Amino acid sequence: MNVGDWVETTADPAFVRREREKARALRASAWWRAQVARGVCHYCGRKVPPSELTMDHVVPVARGGRSRPGNVVPCCRACNSQKGCLTQAERILDELASESPS
Repeated sequence: MNVGDWVETTADPAFVRREREKARALRASAWWRAQVARGVCHYCGRKVPPSELTMDHVVPVARGGRSRPGNVVPCCRACNSQKGCLTQAERILDELASESPS
């Protein structure tokens, strides 16, 4: 069974809208520009041109995550799209499930 099959991803649309507005404001901050300037993806650790890094919520907004410096990280587009609405623990469980022989 895939972790994505049982993950609940419904959230209050008003909450999601507010948090995405906060994320837009955070992207304009000096703190975020410094994070991106390092050019390192949080998940895979690869060196990536800063222009190709995106903001990712470690705990997704759709799952109740907040747009705060402790919950947002720079990551490459490949890792961001692969992560989807999963938390870090769910990603690890998904990787372990796909590695174990059935």
